[in-house]
Amino acid sequence: MTIKKGSWVRVHDVILTAKERTSNLPEDTKKVPLEMWTKGVLQDDAKLGDRVKIKTITGREIEAELIEVDPYYDHDYGKYVPQLLDIGVQLRNLLAGGAVDEL
Repeated sequence: MTIKKGSWVRVHDVILTAKERTSNLPEDTKKVPLEMWTKGVLQDDAKLGDRVKIKTITGREIEAELIEVDPYYDHDYGKYVPQLLDIGVQLRNLLAGGAVDEL
């Protein structure tokens, strides 16, 4: 599938391999590469996996591997935790000058 110039995309690149990283890092950090994922506007038609040029929303031009078209946020804050609702209500009441147990 060809992705058209002007599409909103996400790219990935390895900035430094594990061997290229500085020695004064924590041991677990030293073992992995420094990677970049960023989003921007595709500058030429391409296919997933191609090395492409994009322009970010701040105007930077980046060359990296095309990994996604029309990226979106798909994270959440986990499952419902009833204690957090209670804490939120208590905090609002305290800030408003009320009692802790007022609903």
